[in-house]
Amino acid sequence: MAWSESWLRWVQMSGGKNDAMNRITIALSKGRIFEQTLPLLAAAGIVPSENPEQSRKLIIGTNRPDVRVVIVRASDVPTYVQYGAADIGIAGRDVLLEHDGEGLYQPLDLKIAACRMCVAVPVGFDYWSSVRPGGRLRIATKYLDTAREHFLAKGVHVDLIKLYGSMELAPLVGLADAIVDLVSSGSTLKANNLVEVEEILKISSRLVVNQAALKLKHAELQPMIEAFQRVVESMSDGEQ
Repeated sequence: MAWSESWLRWVQMSGGKNDAMNRITIALSKGRIFEQTLPLLAAAGIVPSENPEQSRKLIIGTNRPDVRVVIVRASDVPTYVQYGAADIGIAGRDVLLEHDGEGLYQPLDLKIAACRMCVAVPVGFDYWSSVRPGGRLRIATKYLDTAREHFLAKGVHVDLIKLYGSMELAPLVGLADAIVDLVSSGSTLKANNLVEVEEILKISSRLVVNQAALKLKHAELQPMIEAFQRVVESMSDGEQ
C-alpha cells in the first residue's frame, strides 16, 4: 500500500474522518496557472475566497466548506499531491517531466498556460554545427532530465548547468553556449539578444490526482474531474 494511502486510512481510523477524509485540498501555484484555473474551478462550483496575489495566506478557503486551496511553488505541486498533502493539483508538463511521477494520476491535459520548451542561443552562434553526433555543448537550464534526453537522442554531449532563474543571462556572460527554457512570446529572448533555434516540446498544464485519494474520495473528486473535462472540451469545440 502506498504511503499516502496508508496515511489517509490512518486519519480515517484515528477519528479525523470529518476533517481530512471529507475535505478536498487543491494544490495551485500563483500567477498564470491560478488565473486560468478559475474558470475550471467555477465549473465545479468552487470559488476561492481570496486572490493569492493579494494575500499572504498559503491556505485559502473557498465557497465550499469541504474544499480548500493550498498555494505552493509550481515545481512543488506534484510533490504535495504525490504524498497526499493535496488530493489534486495543476502542474505544467515541464514540471511533471522532471518529477518521478510515482503515485500521480494524470487524467487530463487542461490546455492552459500554454507555451513551449525551446533551445535558445545568442544571435550569431552557430548552433547547428555543434548539434551533431559527437558534438558538445554547455547548456544552462532547470530542466536537466528533459535537456539531457533531448541531446542524447541527437548523440550530442552536453555539460548541464542548473539554474533557477535569469536563464537568458548565462550565454551572455559565457556561462553556457545555450539555454533550454520555456518560451511564450519570445520577447525576453529578443530583449537579451537571444534567438530560439529549436523547439523541444509543447507545454501546457495538466491535472494531477493522488491515486490513493482517488480511491478513498472518489465520490468527491470524480465530479470535479468531470467538470474540468467539460470545460476543456467546450474550449476545444470553440477553437474549431
